[in-house]
Amino acid sequence: MAAKIIETPFRGLYIIEPEVFGDNRGFFCETLNLSWEGVEFPTFVQDNESLSSYGVVRGLHFQKGSAAQAKLVGVALGRVLDVALDLRPGEPTFGQYFATELSSENHKRVLIPRGFAHGFAVLSEKALFQYKCDNFYNPAQEDGIAWDDPDLSIDWKLPAGDVKLSEKDRHRQSFRHWKEQS
Repeated sequence: MAAKIIETPFRGLYIIEPEVFGDNRGFFCETLNLSWEGVEFPTFVQDNESLSSYGVVRGLHFQKGSAAQAKLVGVALGRVLDVALDLRPGEPTFGQYFATELSSENHKRVLIPRGFAHGFAVLSEKALFQYKCDNFYNPAQEDGIAWDDPDLSIDWKLPAGDVKLSEKDRHRQSFRHWKEQS
């Protein structure tokens, strides 16, 4: 089986569109195959899932230093807006974000390299979000950027009154502050 590997303007960040085989029983697709040409996958060591309701915004999260993580993300149920913010100084895309819709209908995956903050917004009634990481989660190395930073101007595709956040995500630093501290 094959997948369409789509390069983005962000070095190392790819959209993966798997080949989907469907009939009256349902569908089948590969969500990862290390033989797919056009991308070099990291060695993943941890798989995670989160179930969220409409309006939940998770992010923008990242792991610092030696705990940095590359991720392969996708949606098994529902629909999200997926956002990756480039935190790699020296890259032409530093401080820019990439956003795309992931859903159980489009089966897309996004491969996000180390050096990005990541988040998503739930656009459907519920969403089951899945991601593989190439490094173990380390709570001492966790950090984040404010989801609503006006300098980033991310359109999360949700009315402001519908957004649901964790307590941590209500108090994240601005990108500008993070950049000054780095």
